[in-house]
Amino acid sequence: MICDERNCGPRIIIAGGGTGGHLFPGIAIAQGLKEKFYDGHILFVVGRKKMEKDIILRAGFETESIDAEGMLGKGILRGMRALFKVIKSSIQSFVIIKGFKPHLVVGVGGYSSGPVCLVAWLLGIPMAIHEQNSIPGLTNRLLGPLAKMIFISFEESRKYFKKGKPFLTGNPIREKLSLQKPLPVNGNGRFVILIMGGSQGARAINRAAVSAINELKVEGLHPFVIHQTGKEDAEKVSDDYSDLGIDGEVKGFIEDVASAYARASLVICRAGATTIAELTALGKPSILIPYPHAVHGHQEINARALVSAGGADMILEKDLNGAALAEKIKKYMADREKLRRMSSIASKAGRPQAKEVIAEQLIRLMDKELAFNR
Repeated sequence: MICDERNCGPRIIIAGGGTGGHLFPGIAIAQGLKEKFYDGHILFVVGRKKMEKDIILRAGFETESIDAEGMLGKGILRGMRALFKVIKSSIQSFVIIKGFKPHLVVGVGGYSSGPVCLVAWLLGIPMAIHEQNSIPGLTNRLLGPLAKMIFISFEESRKYFKKGKPFLTGNPIREKLSLQKPLPVNGNGRFVILIMGGSQGARAINRAAVSAINELKVEGLHPFVIHQTGKEDAEKVSDDYSDLGIDGEVKGFIEDVASAYARASLVICRAGATTIAELTALGKPSILIPYPHAVHGHQEINARALVSAGGADMILEKDLNGAALAEKIKKYMADREKLRRMSSIASKAGRPQAKEVIAEQLIRLMDKELAFNR
């Protein structure tokens, strides 16, 4: 997209992606900015995964793609290929930035954030970053000293950004979720379990969940299940539910996640920062199963912070099986008051105004750096 400066309002690039955990906070920030700048133009710059582009387009924003790839943990040949892509993606970022002429660039983590933010800094364009996790990823650690503003979701992140003054905002959540008040736990009706392995699913959770729900059925317990499996497992899990006579809804990806949360008595999910932000903003009790291969084990750290406060329960993936998960579920099905207490504690840990706070700070940055007249 090429803007005529006389006809365009504020122009902002949001760069990042790779997973929903990076994209959804970026979308929330974009929605917060659009509420302030009705005539503004926001462009997302993401990687080449179709999933990334689809998520952005469904949210109603424009997108461009660059060739970006991580360099950690690769052999020599793959490392050389990744280095070539860094150079290529930097050139692509330069072309996009020169065409779009942004007043501000915001990095939300992921491989595509690095080259876009670095080129913006080299061109003298104000650049800010948002870190979702308690332990920052490599991209944001490298960009931190260059950024005009650093937003963090966990107090534990502050020590990793020695330069600048990290601003504790929490992790912004999507508009449909942020418009809702904390949701009450279903105390009288049928027990509803929402199972999510992330935007791309999690096979270990899918297998354990099917086994656990079948064990409950054998014992005469019949919760209703809403299960996001990821695209690859959707057919297999759906067939398992049908063969076992389990009552539920199986989807590769849940579009209306707000409705799914609203119906849930208990959520079983990973412990990514975005998921934690949604659970706490909505006051949802959960059994967290941290992804064991997350960089620096940040999902387990995210989870333990909420579990230690009493706002969630947890099973490590090495201990995950159908029997263990079934025992946890039975405990909460039998004690709705325990669920309500967990819900209350989770709600107190939330920062539901994160997107509004970040948007306001970004506007102040533009006003300060560019004397931009709204």
